[in-house]
Amino acid sequence: MAQIEIVKKDVNGFTFKCRVAGDPSGEPVILLHGFPETSHMWIPLLERLSENGYYCIAPDQRGYSPQARPTDVKAYEIEELVSDVVGLADACGFKQFQLIGHDWGSAVGWGVVAYHPDRVKSWTALSVPHLKAFSDAVRFDKKQKKMSQYMGFFQLRGIPEWFMLRKDRKMLRGTWRSSSEEEKQDYLDVIGNKPGLKAALAWYRANYKVLKKGQKMDNYLEVKTPTLLLWGKKDFAIGPVGVEGTAQYMKGEYKRVDIEASHWLIQEAFEECAAPILQHLNKYR
Repeated sequence: MAQIEIVKKDVNGFTFKCRVAGDPSGEPVILLHGFPETSHMWIPLLERLSENGYYCIAPDQRGYSPQARPTDVKAYEIEELVSDVVGLADACGFKQFQLIGHDWGSAVGWGVVAYHPDRVKSWTALSVPHLKAFSDAVRFDKKQKKMSQYMGFFQLRGIPEWFMLRKDRKMLRGTWRSSSEEEKQDYLDVIGNKPGLKAALAWYRANYKVLKKGQKMDNYLEVKTPTLLLWGKKDFAIGPVGVEGTAQYMKGEYKRVDIEASHWLIQEAFEECAAPILQHLNKYR
């Protein structure tokens, strides 16, 4: 079993908690978690990839690392989150790296590929499709509009925090029904409290209007980076329209794999995810 270490990295004036696995001389891979999770979600994949010669680093991203938790909502705009990823690569000495993201981590990954394509050798998105395709679906597709209603609820001040933390955080615990008890406890330690949850929700509050109104989406059009998209056919948050609309923006090598799982792909279908991910990484290492 590969050993996973917890290290701290200083980036953009903040200190990020990161899970690291593998030989530092190996091919670098950065893994970005989503909401409402932490880098703990990647532990099985960190083990698998490091056993195959990759050097993996998975940060608890801005707002999730207690020492990287600004109070200004604007500090969570996607451009800031993208700068953290590139800054982390710089701090690790990675001139180029392969990138994997899930949920909000996938959204940030699309930003990294858009703004810094020269740094990313390959890109793997889990659940969240190309941002322009997803934004269009949020705006124009009835099914996706309904699936994304929770984002509007998250804009309310203080109410989502109260709702998700009441009754011993019952709502959060229910969200993680596919996770192990150890994983749930890690998530609770990080965002099962008002400051942590408020910071995690700031991602939605800083970027909702961008998605809802299609702002800045011209920055995310053509993608030449070799891309793999994994999507769960039972996903309750991401419908097929945005996923199917992704192909039109892929100008480099592109592969999509549909999986019999919900949004929590790693927890529910690890082998079905790990095999194509490893194949994709191997192709561009």
